[in-house]
Amino acid sequence: MHNFRVSMALGLFVFTTSALGQSLPSAEPLDAKRLAKQIRDSIVVLTQFGRDDNEEGVGTGFVVSADGLIATSLHVIGEGRPVQVRLANGDELEVTEVHAWDRTLDLAVLRVNKTGLTPLPIGDSAKLSQGASVVAMGTPHGLEFSFVQGVLSARRTLENVELLQVALPIEPGNSGGPMLDLHGRVQGVITLKSLVTDNLGFAVPSNLLKPLLEKPNPVPIKRWMTIGQLSQKAWTTVFGGHWRRKGGGIHVSHAGESFGGRALCLSTRDVPETPFELAVEVKIDDESGAAGLAWAADGGDRHYGFYPSAGQMRLTRFDGANVFSWTILDQRLTRHYLPGDWNRLKMRNEGNRFYCYLNGHLIFESSDRGLSGGRAGLAKFRNTVASFRNFQLDTKVQDDSTPIAPSLGKALISESNLGSGFTEETITGAGKNPASALRHLDAEAKRLEQKAAKLRQSSKQLHRRLVRDQLAALFEADEESVDLFQASMLIAKIDDPAIDVAHYEQQLKMMAGEIRKQFGDGDDEKVRLNKMLGFLFRENGFHGSRQDYYNQANSYMNRVLDDREGLPITLSVLVMELARRCGIPYVVGVGAPGHFIVKHVRNGGEQYIDPFDGGKLLTIEETEALVRENSGRSIPASELPVSSKREIVLRMLRNLMGVAQQKDAPADLLRYVEPMVALQPDSAFDRWARAVLLIQSRSFDAAKEDLEWLLQAKPEGMDLEPVLEIYQSLQ
Repeated sequence: MHNFRVSMALGLFVFTTSALGQSLPSAEPLDAKRLAKQIRDSIVVLTQFGRDDNEEGVGTGFVVSADGLIATSLHVIGEGRPVQVRLANGDELEVTEVHAWDRTLDLAVLRVNKTGLTPLPIGDSAKLSQGASVVAMGTPHGLEFSFVQGVLSARRTLENVELLQVALPIEPGNSGGPMLDLHGRVQGVITLKSLVTDNLGFAVPSNLLKPLLEKPNPVPIKRWMTIGQLSQKAWTTVFGGHWRRKGGGIHVSHAGESFGGRALCLSTRDVPETPFELAVEVKIDDESGAAGLAWAADGGDRHYGFYPSAGQMRLTRFDGANVFSWTILDQRLTRHYLPGDWNRLKMRNEGNRFYCYLNGHLIFESSDRGLSGGRAGLAKFRNTVASFRNFQLDTKVQDDSTPIAPSLGKALISESNLGSGFTEETITGAGKNPASALRHLDAEAKRLEQKAAKLRQSSKQLHRRLVRDQLAALFEADEESVDLFQASMLIAKIDDPAIDVAHYEQQLKMMAGEIRKQFGDGDDEKVRLNKMLGFLFRENGFHGSRQDYYNQANSYMNRVLDDREGLPITLSVLVMELARRCGIPYVVGVGAPGHFIVKHVRNGGEQYIDPFDGGKLLTIEETEALVRENSGRSIPASELPVSSKREIVLRMLRNLMGVAQQKDAPADLLRYVEPMVALQPDSAFDRWARAVLLIQSRSFDAAKEDLEWLLQAKPEGMDLEPVLEIYQSLQ
C-alpha cells in the first residue's frame, strides 16, 4: 500500500510537470515547437511612445529575473521616452526604473512593477560554437511573438564590440529579443540586422549582459525621462521632431509635423533690439538634409530661415503652412560650405537689412522686411538628422576664432612633433587663450589629415586617369584589332588597382589551348563552337548570376573568371574573346535591349547564343521571345543590331553606373563617366552627366569645362538654359 501511494504520488508529479512544461534550461535539446511554447511567457513586447503619446516604435525584451527585470536593447527604449511593457497574456506593466544600461553594448535592463515572472536562464555565450542551432522570438514589424530558427554564423567585431553573427531573418522589432540555444538558454541579445541581406543579423553575447545584472546602475524612470531632454525654461519646440541635449549641444532627428518635415526649436531668450546677431554651428549627418537658423518666428508657421539644404545655402521666408507660402529669397552653391563637418552660421540683423555669414564669409545680404520681431532659434526640415552647438543670441556674438600669436602657434606644432611634451613657456602662453591654442593644434591635425586624405584621393584619381587613358588608347587603332578582353580587364581595374591583368590573360590563353585540343581535323565552325560552349558552360560551370544579378562583381571580368558567374554582357565578351582565340570567326555581340547575347554568322546563316543561360543555342523565335521578355518590345531578330566593341565597353560602364547610382555616390559614378567621355567626347549626354557629378563632388572648375563645351557645341535637342544658369552660378 505504501509503495502504491508513492507510485501514485510520483505519477501525479510527472503528470503535473508534463502539463506545465519542462523547466529551462532543458537537459536535452528541444524541438522548435516545444521550445517556442516554453519561452513565450518570458518574452515581452516593448512599445516606445513619442510626443503626444503617439506610438513611435516597437521592440522586444525578455524576463531575466522573477522579481521584475527585463533585458532589451538600449535603442529600443530610447532616451527620455515613455516605454510600455506587455506580457504574452496581455498584461501591461509599468516600468519603475532603468535598472542598468550600457550605450556601447546597446544593452538595457528595466524593472517593472510585477514579481513572479518566468525568467529565461542566461547561458555561457563563450561556449556557443560556430554552426550551432539558435532560435529567437520577437516582434518583427509589429508581428508579436514571432519565432525563427537559424545558426550561429560567426563572431564579428564591429565598432570594438564582439558580436554574434547569426543566420536569422532579423527585422525591425526583433531588437532586444533573446537569441537562445536549443536548451532554452539565452546566448545573445538581438541588436541589429544586416543591411546587405535579410537572413543575417547580430546579437550581443549574453556574457556581456551578465555584468549589468551583477553591478547595475539603476535610475528611476522619472529621472530617466529627463535624460537628454531640453530645458523647457530655455527652449520651446514647435512642430515636433525629436530635439534633445547631446554632448553639450542639441541633436535633432525625426521629421517634424509641419509640411516638408519642418520643426523648430526656439530660444526663450528675449531677442535684443536691432542691431543683434544670431549664430550657431551645425553639422548635418546626410547632405541631402537641411537645418540651420530661424528668426522672426511667431511660434507657428512664420519665420526666416538660413540653412544648408542639399549642399546649397538657402535663405527663405516662411509665411505659412506649405511650400506655396514659402519664398526662397536666395540660394547658391558656395565653396565655403564644408560637407560632413561643422559649419558656423551667423545672421546679423540691422533692422532695415540683415546679413548671413557661413564660416566667416558673407553669403547673403537682404533688405526683405516681410517679417519682424518674434523669437530666434533653430530649424530643421525633412528627415534630417543634425547636431547644433554654440548657439548664441546677443547684440554681438562672441567670436572664438581669434588666432593666437604666430610664434606660439609655431611652438605648439614644433613641440608636438618632438613628442617630449611642451615647454613651460609654451604652456604659459597657451594658458592665456586655451581655446584658441587647442583649436590651433586641432586645425593643424585636421590639415594633415586632409592632406593625407587628399594624397590618397589623388593617388586614386591618377590611377583611374591612367586606366582611362589606356582604355581610350585601345580604340585609337582600327576597332577590329581591339582586344575586348583587355578592355574588359581595364574596366575591372578602375575599381581594383591590384588586378594582375597578365595573369588573367594567361588564364584565358590556357582555356583557349584546352579547347583547341578538343578540335578534330574535320570539325567545322559549328562543331568547334559547340565544343567551346560545352567546355565553358557544361564542363567548367560558367553561368549567369540570377541570385545576385546586381552585384558589381558580375561586371568585373576577373571576378567572372574567378567565380564563373557574370552578367549577360560579361559572359558574352568571354564567349567572343575565347572564340577569337580558338580561331572561330564571326562571333559577335548583339546589343538586344535588356539582355545582351551573341551570334555566330556562318555560311549566310546566323546562330544566336545566350551565354547567360548556359550558352543556350536560340532559334529565331526564342531570340525574339527573349527580347520581348526583357524589354517588352517586339523586335524581329533581323533588326537586332550588332554592337561595336566601343558600344560594348560603354554598355559595361553604364552597367557599373547603374549599380553605383543605388549608392548615391557621385565620386563612384564619376569613375565610370570619365572613361565614357574619353571614348565618345562628343556625347552631350555624357558631358552633362559628368558636369553634374563634378558639381556634386565640388570640383567646380572641372565642371565649368564641360558646361563651356556644351554651351559652345549647342547640341541639338538640348535645353541650354539650365546649363547657362548653373555655369553662371559657378563664376
